[in-house]
Amino acid sequence: MADLLPGREVPLGKYTTVQRMLPHRERRTVGAWCFLDHFGPQSVINMPGMQVPPHPHMGLQTVTWLLEGEVLHRDSLGSLRTIHPGQLNLMTSGHGIAHSEESPKDHPPSLHGLQLWVALPKPSEEVEPSFQHHPAETIPALDLAGAKLRVVAGSAYGATSPVHVLSPLFYVDARLDRGIELTLPDEWPERAVYVVEGVVALDGEPHGPGTMIVMRADVPACISAIERAHVMVLGGAPLDGERHVWWNFVSSSRARIERAKADWRSGSFPTVPGDETEFIPLPD
Repeated sequence: MADLLPGREVPLGKYTTVQRMLPHRERRTVGAWCFLDHFGPQSVINMPGMQVPPHPHMGLQTVTWLLEGEVLHRDSLGSLRTIHPGQLNLMTSGHGIAHSEESPKDHPPSLHGLQLWVALPKPSEEVEPSFQHHPAETIPALDLAGAKLRVVAGSAYGATSPVHVLSPLFYVDARLDRGIELTLPDEWPERAVYVVEGVVALDGEPHGPGTMIVMRADVPACISAIERAHVMVLGGAPLDGERHVWWNFVSSSRARIERAKADWRSGSFPTVPGDETEFIPLPD
């Protein structure tokens, strides 16, 4: 009824380590979601916190959902925005954008959040780059008697987020009291649950933090909280064809990724105003 994906630890900049859930050797995408990093919870007392220098993106949208702390976003469009818990940053890279992410100098003592990527549909892969910031009060909140939900992106549970996405999808933050059951949206063919905190059960099997549970298509699914739990529920319609993911580039065309590599190597990507940190070089 479901596939279980364990994460792997990946360094992000000099001071942050993430649990990377997607892409995975057993599963590259869930709907249009092609990347999921979970960072923290991490104490950043007397530490720089997140420090990710300018780097490029192409062919995707980044979705940043913060649970604790603060992260300052800068990009080559001139965007400058500090994100706080419960707020959402969404950046559309389209044909190419550069950005950086860092904890402000005077930051809270802990850092915790998730960043996901959405592979753009083929007609939108080369759209103009853009940036959106959504305050917490604009993200739909639902209270289902023991299950507190935030519909972060897309549509689910009868609510639709104002976040402008280009793919048919959903992304829900769910906090469940002990013993509460949550049925996954069955209108979407591809669905997954990522356990942030606590323990949930599917078909009587318990699953703890750092586990992604990918449901089989067209099979009803329901999770129950063995203890208080915090999960992210995500998915959507299948992608419109194969996607290639190399470093920070996503495309339906391998040749387009090669061109993005050459553009970054030659300095053709735009710079990030206000960030004089050296750009991240292409991986070896």
